[in-house]
Amino acid sequence: MTETLNLARARLLPQEPATRRVAMSLFEAVETLPIISPHGHVDAGWFAKDEPFEDAVTVFLWPDHYVLRMLYSQGVGLNTLGIAGGELPVELDRRTIWRRFASHYRLFRGTPSRLWLDHAFSTVFGLDVQLTLETADHYFDTINAALASPGFRPRALFERFGIEVIATTEGALDALDDHKAIRASGWNGRVITTFRPDDVVDPDREDFHDNLGVLAALTGEDVSRWEGYLAALRKRRAHFREAGGATATDHGHPSARTADLPPDAVQRLFTRLTNGRGEAGDAETFRAQMLTEMAVMAAEDGMTMQLHPGSWRNHNPWLMQAYGRDKGADIPQRVSFTDALKPLLDRVGNRADLTLILFTLDESNYARELAPLAGHYPCLRLGPAWWFHDSPEGMLRFRRQTTETAGFYNTVGFNDDTRAFFSIPARHDLARRMDCHYLAELVVTHRISKSEAQEVAVDLAYNLPKAAYKL
Repeated sequence: MTETLNLARARLLPQEPATRRVAMSLFEAVETLPIISPHGHVDAGWFAKDEPFEDAVTVFLWPDHYVLRMLYSQGVGLNTLGIAGGELPVELDRRTIWRRFASHYRLFRGTPSRLWLDHAFSTVFGLDVQLTLETADHYFDTINAALASPGFRPRALFERFGIEVIATTEGALDALDDHKAIRASGWNGRVITTFRPDDVVDPDREDFHDNLGVLAALTGEDVSRWEGYLAALRKRRAHFREAGGATATDHGHPSARTADLPPDAVQRLFTRLTNGRGEAGDAETFRAQMLTEMAVMAAEDGMTMQLHPGSWRNHNPWLMQAYGRDKGADIPQRVSFTDALKPLLDRVGNRADLTLILFTLDESNYARELAPLAGHYPCLRLGPAWWFHDSPEGMLRFRRQTTETAGFYNTVGFNDDTRAFFSIPARHDLARRMDCHYLAELVVTHRISKSEAQEVAVDLAYNLPKAAYKL
């Protein structure tokens, strides 16, 4: 028997009746606030071209590594989901792919992916039965018919979703043509870029040396010289601000290690790496130095800096070789911040004109290091529960482990960090519910008043992300 798809009004709020009533009143005050999406990976080309989305598969499966990794973990090959790689036969029929997804939808029970997907199915497409193999064709046809209509084009959905601003993320060498096209189109939706320089600051990348050549060509700087290299990066940062409206940078380093070496030592290190004579540990030392350099540049040009270490990228070598990056094989690992950030903080940590937002995949770090650091240094803020912890329980753990030390105002609200455009309203709805859940607990235990909780709820949903990202 097919079950109905019914989103309970008070879902995810506390079970105890009095606490739930407080949480619901707080949520009602923030539910329809505009969405600030300052850190994400949606395709800027969607808004530049404003063409219809293709079908249910391209909207819900292919952009979402949460979905892909869960299916892969249960033996569903990516080739059977229509993704080419590994010289394996690729399923081309989209209806067959969607049916395969539907037949495995039970795998997502209890996961945030299920919450996000059901929210989109119900609120965006009006579906009122649960996704199963039996309802797969109904879903596929309903979604595809909607996507073909004008109201489901990217710009129309941007407005329907209540998005005030959304940031994409582009590599340092990107021409930003889509952002230029958006600006030239006259559309008033605010889509900005974010400067992601990993491609030109990580010597372990297979394309690092080629990328330096492109950097030199784009900027006219001699990037074989340390000062020329830094000048080139400053020019690219300026280009991202001017051509794409960037207000932030994003750094996905393996660790949080920073360094502050004297210029002659950095030049020797840089020369070894660019000449292909790097020694053991040189790449990590260079990345560490570059985090400090990027913080100095951020203090100079006012761009907010984001650091999210602790992911072992592309942990599965076969999957990486067969399908490339960003296919769901990144795994969390332990991260240290207190000692790792010391060189950077000694250099710029006391500057109130710098904002460095720290994320982590290592939850054990919240109370031990991150909250005390952000609760002291003027430049530091805590990013929200991120990636694998972007979930109801993860959000509550984040608040419970950080609030007593860092408070609310050394955090930056929520960002959705997604390539899956249709999940954005669902993710913000979930984050707002969980913050109201936590705030209601503080109210009923008489730690803050209800009026204070109402103010904090609005700040977390709207004001703090706008301020942190200078929007």
